[in-house]
Amino acid sequence: MKRIILTFFAFLPLALLAQSEQPMAGEVSEETTETAPQQTLLFGYLSYDAVMKTMPEYAAAQDTLRVEREAFEKEMKRIEDEFNQKYESFLEGQREFPRTILLKRQNELQELMQRNVEFKAQAREELRQREEQLMMPVRIRLNEGIAAIARKNGLALVVNTDTNACPFIEPSMGLSIQNETIEFLK
Repeated sequence: MKRIILTFFAFLPLALLAQSEQPMAGEVSEETTETAPQQTLLFGYLSYDAVMKTMPEYAAAQDTLRVEREAFEKEMKRIEDEFNQKYESFLEGQREFPRTILLKRQNELQELMQRNVEFKAQAREELRQREEQLMMPVRIRLNEGIAAIARKNGLALVVNTDTNACPFIEPSMGLSIQNETIEFLK
């Protein structure tokens, strides 16, 4: 135990000497300021959605989605009309139907309604997946364009100003790359 204490006290002056030569937290040594120039990080900003909407690939993807959405809507309308027609027929004849036919028609209507609900849910999911599939190459190209513009301008990062994520940007500290990115992606 005495050995450990003696060893500790033997190295204590060396540790104190090393600390006295290092600048304390918040203190700047003269060497550091002379040899290391201050580097200012530059950032860029743009509206990601606004730039994306100017891309020809975006317009093509939206056209494809519109056509597919219209096809699904047309099919949903057809199914809905078919259900309404059967339901009206059921209501008109329900007083005259024997109990067995009445129950059979009620079951048919319930099954048809359930299939319609399932189809609508499946159609929404397929459209969502299709939109992701069509928009992925658009986003990749946009991200690559933003990266190219950022590198060209020596930017450390690019901020997306959509959804008011960045309510204030000091113009003298940041660079709007929106127009440059739009031109680059044309």
